[in-house]
Amino acid sequence: MELIIKNSGEKVVATLNGRLDTAASVKFATDMQPLLDAADKHIVLDCEKLEFISSSGLRLFLTLRKATIAKGGDVTILNVTPDVKQVFTITGFFSLFIFE
Repeated sequence: MELIIKNSGEKVVATLNGRLDTAASVKFATDMQPLLDAADKHIVLDCEKLEFISSSGLRLFLTLRKATIAKGGDVTILNVTPDVKQVFTITGFFSLFIFE
């Protein structure tokens, strides 16, 4: 799992690449700290290359969402694949995020 973060003023774009499974979630939790620090901004998660997301990965997305709500920011998820979208839908997380 690779996370690339680019900060551009009031917007932070994070590109996710690979599988966000249980094992990768441990590292992702550390790697996403800059996103939590920028929770007062508009955060865009580009998931075009995200192949899989586990319940551990969903939990981290939810953690980010809660942080942005608390700090006045927001999260938008872009380019989600049909397989990943299905996981969000089945778990009920689809209605918690803005998808574009």
